Amino acid sequence: MSSKSPIGHYQYEEIDREFLKARVDEFAEQVERRLSGNLTEDEFKPLRLMNGLYLQLHAYMLRVAIPYGVLDSRQMRQFAHIAKHYDRGYGHLTTRQNIQFNWISLEQAPEILRQLAQVDMHAIQTSGNCIRNVTSDHFAGAAHDELFDPRVHAEILRQWSTLHPEFSFLPRKFKIAITGSVEDRVAARFHDIGILARQSEKGPVFRIFVGGGLGRTPLVGKELFDDVAEWDLLKTVEAVLRVYNAHGRRDNIYKARLKILLQHLGIEEFRRQVAEEIRTMDDRHYALRPEIVEKIKARFAVPTLTETDTAEAEISAHRQRDEGFDLWMASNVTRHKNDAYAVVTISVKSPGEIPGDLTSDQMARIAALADEMSFGEIRVSHLQNLVFGHVARKNLFRLWSALQEIDLGSAANNLIGDIIACPGLDYCALANARSIPIAQKLSQRFASFALQKAIGPISINISGCINACGHHHVGNIGLLGVDKRGEEFFQITLGGRAGEDGKVGSILGAALKEDEMVDAIARIIDRFLELRAQDESFLATLDRLGELPFKEAAYETV
Repeated sequence: MSSKSPIGHYQYEEIDREFLKARVDEFAEQVERRLSGNLTEDEFKPLRLMNGLYLQLHAYMLRVAIPYGVLDSRQMRQFAHIAKHYDRGYGHLTTRQNIQFNWISLEQAPEILRQLAQVDMHAIQTSGNCIRNVTSDHFAGAAHDELFDPRVHAEILRQWSTLHPEFSFLPRKFKIAITGSVEDRVAARFHDIGILARQSEKGPVFRIFVGGGLGRTPLVGKELFDDVAEWDLLKTVEAVLRVYNAHGRRDNIYKARLKILLQHLGIEEFRRQVAEEIRTMDDRHYALRPEIVEKIKARFAVPTLTETDTAEAEISAHRQRDEGFDLWMASNVTRHKNDAYAVVTISVKSPGEIPGDLTSDQMARIAALADEMSFGEIRVSHLQNLVFGHVARKNLFRLWSALQEIDLGSAANNLIGDIIACPGLDYCALANARSIPIAQKLSQRFASFALQKAIGPISINISGCINACGHHHVGNIGLLGVDKRGEEFFQITLGGRAGEDGKVGSILGAALKEDEMVDAIARIIDRFLELRAQDESFLATLDRLGELPFKEAAYETV
């Protein structure tokens, strides 16, 4: 295997590969001991979780880390192989920019990890009370508003955090997100640590948010610092972890997250303790020196963008002829820093299908299209979609046509068909309700291109339980599965949002039965279309009028 990987992410060295091989060999021995009965399930559980292996309702689930959401085509082909030969032909994209395989046998898990290691991938720290996969802007390195490429800093944080001896057994799981743009495309305020770039008189600096999160106690993070220089980034993050690790509760799983500690201490006291930790840290060990950043940056392959044709006339002609392509261009194509290229979101949200699910055949075809049109690079977004970061504009119609052939040409991005949903009770032992059927029914109800265009930007997020893996709290419309005497119900929230104006959605009223939900959401949308001002978005109408009109619509037949 070549020591160089294709465009897109950090290129492994032999020391990285030797580490993965040793890790897989160790886990294979642990699996053998479990299968032989020399380890009980209670003894084996922490070992398998350290390797991303969960025991769900029907089988084991393997969660594979995709650092900062970036893949190359060979890795996607390996996913296709694993889905076909070890799963049931599918993989599921998650809101942590990872991929899950839901039908894994314990006996085969070590071999799957060996095959992942062949393409520089693993499942380390995708579970457990540790620093989870660091997420980043899915437009990184291509976004026109970017101050710097955050993948370099995400990689530094990944290397620093992997098997960090002080932070491998935290009070609870810990999530970090980083973006190099002013616009928040990573939901920074809903992470334990969210890192946003901004321009200052001294150049780009970081705004650091802490204590955000969803789950049982959804909270918007507080700004800790607004001018952290690159030099101080790593020690600031470590100082936050030190304070959390020292004071976070370990006696109550429901009160163990950083957000609860921050509520207890208050932002001022927390800031004081973090600053005190920073003062104890020697720059010789913790400063993120320019030469360190440049060394990591040099391990990233970047594309050489030679195209100059913006293809405006050709694209305009195709848009006039094909309404589907026109809507796809409007919703799924984003401006690139180079005007001859575009950033393309591939919606893994076809009407009636499971949000975030890819078949092995789709994976293989995506890999081929990435080689042909995006320098072999693929990104996974926290919205359960794929992204091609560097597509020549002259190839956009050809790409859309090819995506149509594999049922991935939907123009759902940022529209009502772009539903986020967790696996729910179809797979997860923690869930109260099935998220997938509701998502499928809603996507079919709003499948019309014309209707989606008329409704405009809106998000629907669905979680099967209070753990909020579907991020329902930040959906413009959120659905939470609850159990009422063995029957599935869903609670509706309105007004959630994840960006600069981050807000937790408000509960609309009593939970409704599963078979009432689609009609209730349809009535909310109908009421919006009746009451909106010209070209007003759903959130703008909700903010202007309040919840009452929508509550009346949702419950009018109940």
